[in-house]
This record gives sequence, structure tokens and C-alpha cells, in this order.
Amino acid sequence: MSVGVLIGSTMLYTRIPSLTKHYASELKLELTQLVMDMVPVQIDDVMPELPTTTGPAVELPKSPF
Repeated sequence: MSVGVLIGSTMLYTRIPSLTKHYASELKLELTQLVMDMVPVQIDDVMPELPTTTGPAVELPKSPF
């Protein structure tokens, strides 16, 4: 029984980093997809329409010297 607990805990301890990376990458992918689904709708509502023409060039201030 002690050997079984020792082997089981050793197996779990050696696999924790790979399990953590796996679940972190899945969570990151899911969150990215969720944000990408939400963002375009939010941006389209908030962004003003872009101008089609520009005004004249801005002159530089004249040097007092």
C-alpha cells in the first residue's frame, strides 16, 4: 500500500507541469475566443465614423528670433 501511494504521488508530481500547461493553454484559447466574439460588437458601437477628407496642413509657429 505504501509503495502504491509512493508511485501514485510520484506520477502525479511529475505530470503536474504538463497538466498545468495543458489547462492553461485551453483556458487561454477559450478566453481569447470569448473576447474576440465580444469585442467587434463593442467597438462598432463606440467608434465614430472616420472622415473621408482631410483639412489643410497646419503651419509651424514662427520663431521669435
